[in-house]
Amino acid sequence: MILPRIILPLLFCGVVHADEFDALREVVHKAVAKGNPPGAVLHFESGEKKLTLVEGQRAVSPAKEAMTADTVFDAASLTKVVATLPCVLILMEQGKIELEAEVRRYVPEFRAGITVRHLLTHTSGLRPGIPKEPEWTGYEAGIRRAVELEPDGPPDRFFRYSDINFILLGEIVRRVSGVALNEFAAKHVFEPLKMDSTRFLPPDDWKPRIAPTEKDENGVMLRGVVHDPTSRKMGGVTGHAGLFTTASDLAKYARMILTEGAGVLKPTTVKIMTTPQTITTVFERRGLGWDIDSPFSRPRGKVFPIGSFGHTGFTGTSLWIEPQTKTFIIFMSSRLHPNGRGSVRELYEQIGTVAAQGMKFAANGPPWPRDEKEVPTVLNGIDVLVRRKFADLKGLRIGLITNQTGIDAQRRSTIDLLANATEVKLKKLFSPEHGIRGELDQEKISNSKDAKTGLPVLSLYGEQRAPTAEQLADVDALVFDIQDIGCRFYTYISTLRVCMEAAAKAKKAFYVLDRVNPIGGNAVEGPAVPDKETFTATHAMPLRHGMTAGELAAMMNAERNIGCDLKVIPVEGWRRGMLFDQTGLPWINPSPNMRSLNAAQLYPGIGLLEFSVSVGRGTDSPFEVLGAPYVNDLRLAHELNKLGLPGVQFTPVRFTPTTSVFKNEACGGVRIQITDRNMLRPVQTGIAIATVLQRLHPNSFALAKVNTLLNRDESVKAIRAGEPWKKVMEAWSEETSGFEARRKEFLRYAKE
Repeated sequence: MILPRIILPLLFCGVVHADEFDALREVVHKAVAKGNPPGAVLHFESGEKKLTLVEGQRAVSPAKEAMTADTVFDAASLTKVVATLPCVLILMEQGKIELEAEVRRYVPEFRAGITVRHLLTHTSGLRPGIPKEPEWTGYEAGIRRAVELEPDGPPDRFFRYSDINFILLGEIVRRVSGVALNEFAAKHVFEPLKMDSTRFLPPDDWKPRIAPTEKDENGVMLRGVVHDPTSRKMGGVTGHAGLFTTASDLAKYARMILTEGAGVLKPTTVKIMTTPQTITTVFERRGLGWDIDSPFSRPRGKVFPIGSFGHTGFTGTSLWIEPQTKTFIIFMSSRLHPNGRGSVRELYEQIGTVAAQGMKFAANGPPWPRDEKEVPTVLNGIDVLVRRKFADLKGLRIGLITNQTGIDAQRRSTIDLLANATEVKLKKLFSPEHGIRGELDQEKISNSKDAKTGLPVLSLYGEQRAPTAEQLADVDALVFDIQDIGCRFYTYISTLRVCMEAAAKAKKAFYVLDRVNPIGGNAVEGPAVPDKETFTATHAMPLRHGMTAGELAAMMNAERNIGCDLKVIPVEGWRRGMLFDQTGLPWINPSPNMRSLNAAQLYPGIGLLEFSVSVGRGTDSPFEVLGAPYVNDLRLAHELNKLGLPGVQFTPVRFTPTTSVFKNEACGGVRIQITDRNMLRPVQTGIAIATVLQRLHPNSFALAKVNTLLNRDESVKAIRAGEPWKKVMEAWSEETSGFEARRKEFLRYAKE
């Protein structure tokens, strides 16, 4: 009965000294000696080093059977990553499934809003499993229950491990491919890898070498029948459970992963699935299918770094892979046998810890270990710089261009962080429009001194708009850290451009501490070629450009041949589709009247009207209301709602602004409510409002002043001539598309 333990070390003595694995053997041997589990197979590989360890009994009831290396185990949830995951990814590579597509594209009866990525990362908000009650049975009934169950929350808010996610993914494979999951997996995964002892619904002649689990509800010992009750009810072929396999077959699968998907998947696919795909504001890190850093990461142990990945199965199975050292550990047991009471959770961790002892791992950046008290957020450039211990600026004399938005996720000022960085010499500060603290709303701002640090504050919104050669003489580099809002006529990006030009002329390095685009980085709107360059039209870009400051800096540097020694400290964890309130970061008003994300979303369109009518400056909600003394609020709201503009609705309102246009005059107008921010097109909304105001009030509406920020004479003429808003915008379509093509070269962050 102990023959496997005597022979196997000799089999591998030509590869590695037998005592090199003594600690690993001891951990497994002690657990099996205590009967928890009654038996196990462990397979370990690290480069050329290999070990297969066989311990204990495959079965103890009704009779004892010795464990063997070729024992077939109920893989339980390893089904998710060994069968369902590669099938989904293969169909993605074939263009038949899209990661960011809603599940209802493939399962039409499913609810809106949940994507394939949400299922693969367990961030769908769906329940952990299908309830037993009311009683149900059969595959179709199981899918129907999975579809009908209400989620416990919206997607991308929290991580919850859910079998329903992978039940639905298995169904997607079936519907998209036209064959059952087991057939597709066999043809496209198991056969190419020669995984001859891996399949759903194992045949009877496999039963002698299958490890039993426990008795079912009828008192029958499960052997060759899936243990998972839901999978059993659905016939044994489901996306979350049902696979049977051996340690040696799983080793073939692990080698495929470590050789960049050879024979099954593309290298880029392997990289995507094994790196974090959960959004940054979710504390747990999951790849596509794979666990990276969560409460389920016990097989990683205490030594393997975050960046390794794996999965476990309820029946006592696990697979953990560490790509740096080409290492993997497979542990197969029947911890449920014979009475369902065994537990190997602590054993997973012990095996992982012992296996990794003595290995060396490179600390090469994200994903970083999380502190238990950490609140996860997207990392802006300053947060990344802090984590790098300011290494990028080490030994440099710095001039900092910033304002009140220059803070990290803890609300610590970039000014203070750089002033206190021991190997950075902060020499002076430069302030943009609205001043160093963002409190000034005036035409010119004077130089001053920072009260806290005593550093000189040199205004870039007064007599000069860029640093002078004299002001740059005693610095080695300029650092830019200001929150833009994604609109061409928001002047901070003009400050960015002229400061880059000054740095290039003075032969100084220029660092952009990049920040998220708060209104998203996908949609682009508006004319991309202004009639003339001004401080509110600093470069050929649309009114809504969909880029970050770092991306814009790279574009302007290249397209204007500035020749700046540009270095961008990137954002981490932001995807282009994310709006500011999805980043977990604190909102700081970028300027006195930019008080909310709603205002920022509307600004590229409503801001066009701010010299013609009141846009709520001097009220509690600037850029969310607009009006004039001559406007009938009921009529305007009615006419605007008739247009059916996507993502917005208009409510009649009367207000009296205390500043700016129509100061202290009672105005009729509308409040703009965002009803669907994904559908919202603010520039379209602004132009449509202008056409309605011109039609209703041709003698009162100051249409010419719209051109102050629109910067497009032909468009203003078209509005004056009574052209509909759609036709006005059609005139820009080619140059807007041209900008989207131009910007591709400079985009740094993933679309989703």
